[in-house]
Amino acid sequence: MIYSRIALLCLSVFFLMACEPSGEMTASDEPAAENGSSEAMPDAAEPQASMPIAQTTTQASLLSEPEWAILFAGHDLSSFNAVGDAEWNIIDDYVEADGYTGSFLVTRGHYTDFLLQAEFWPGANSNSGIFIRNGDPQAISAMGGYEINIYDTNENPDNRTGSIVGHVPPLAEVISEEQWNTYEITAEGNRITVMLNGTLTAELEDDTHANGPIAFQNNGGLIRFRNIRLRPL
Repeated sequence: MIYSRIALLCLSVFFLMACEPSGEMTASDEPAAENGSSEAMPDAAEPQASMPIAQTTTQASLLSEPEWAILFAGHDLSSFNAVGDAEWNIIDDYVEADGYTGSFLVTRGHYTDFLLQAEFWPGANSNSGIFIRNGDPQAISAMGGYEINIYDTNENPDNRTGSIVGHVPPLAEVISEEQWNTYEITAEGNRITVMLNGTLTAELEDDTHANGPIAFQNNGGLIRFRNIRLRPL
């Protein structure tokens, strides 16, 4: 009997020990974030927002100034019609023609008042020019509009590079052959001014020709053009 009571007492002590808390922390006992916020922490596996996709660059958007129209930036000749027999080839960032006469790249658009910027590279003894306000896009000539000449070795010094052929001689003598040069041609109302490499070479007041396309000539020798752009005034 005594042994039975001792066994029962031991069994009771065993059950009391089994019911004691283990001291391990449950999920509900975890401490709050140090900042005291009760908001849930973001899920580390949650995907982040995707980066925006860059817009495709087109020839018309190559410049940051929206008032400029790009006629040629080394990509295509879609702004022009070819007149004459010259083969105009795009090489790197420029277009060139060599050895033809009476050939032109003529803009599809007609322009009245504008600032035109264009870079050109003439070969030795090259005969070229930029024509503005020509009335007939199929018959470009110095008489049908205004020709800003590119011809260092013209026999008539009044019609050399920088002049407006048949109207005003160049105000400064410029050597342009076998190097890149920049023309800035402004036509506004009856006034035309020509800047060559930052130097004023021609001024004209004349209202004979009001508007028309712009043409780039190959009339013998090698000529290259690049970075052609226009801003309406």
